[in-house]
Amino acid sequence: MQPSFLPDPAQLSRIMSEAMAPAFVLGAVAGFVSILLGRLTAVVDRIRSLNEVDDDDPSRAYLKSDLPRLRRRAELLSNAAHLAILSGMCVGLLLIVGFGCAYLRLEHLYGAAPLFVVGVALLVAALFRFAQEVRIGLNAADHYR
Repeated sequence: MQPSFLPDPAQLSRIMSEAMAPAFVLGAVAGFVSILLGRLTAVVDRIRSLNEVDDDDPSRAYLKSDLPRLRRRAELLSNAAHLAILSGMCVGLLLIVGFGCAYLRLEHLYGAAPLFVVGVALLVAALFRFAQEVRIGLNAADHYR
């Protein structure tokens, strides 16, 4: 006879197999956040380098016209990173709730579905912000000589 404080092996096994999709999403979110932060770092470095250009330098002063666009890109990337991180937190919480419910012998489906939907919705919002930044980034290349 199994002690009552141990999770039901069948339910725990089911939770483990159901955790595959959220774990995959969590890995994808981590990779996406890495890409976003890499791009954000590049944009911030470009802003810093343009801020060092002397206004009296006629050969390079025109480059400062890109500062508002770069600031907008940084804002979009930062926003996308925050949304993606929140998405990862929802998916991570989903995994915790699933295994916690298995341990407590509770049904997890009622809490898992909304967490997964919110996590994926936040990821979609982050992808939308990223798409906006990519569009601006591609247009910004037109201003370099």
